[in-house]
Amino acid sequence: QVRLVESGGGLVQPGDSLRLSCEASGFTFTEKGMKWYRQAPGKEREFVATISAHGDFMNFAASVRGRFSISRENYKKTVYLQMNNLTPEDAGVYYCGVWGLDDWGPGAQVTVSS
Repeated sequence: QVRLVESGGGLVQPGDSLRLSCEASGFTFTEKGMKWYRQAPGKEREFVATISAHGDFMNFAASVRGRFSISRENYKKTVYLQMNNLTPEDAGVYYCGVWGLDDWGPGAQVTVSS
């Protein structure tokens, strides 16, 4: 079955950077686009970024465009989210998902606080 495991979260200060990783298994990774969503306390889950199966298409939420980047290493079945210049508004649980599937990982907690 589909398995997604996020890692790389943590506690950082405003302006710092973090890189999240998501290791995938249980499906043909090279055939699926991947996506990152996040959920802050008391808020709904929201789209952050997405990347196509071969990395030739990417899209970002307006709130993170220019600060976040997304990439993937198909031979590792891993997708990454590089987050720069973090703000308290970026805090939350970050989830990776698969295009066309309703599976999610357990999430990675990101806390941004001075």
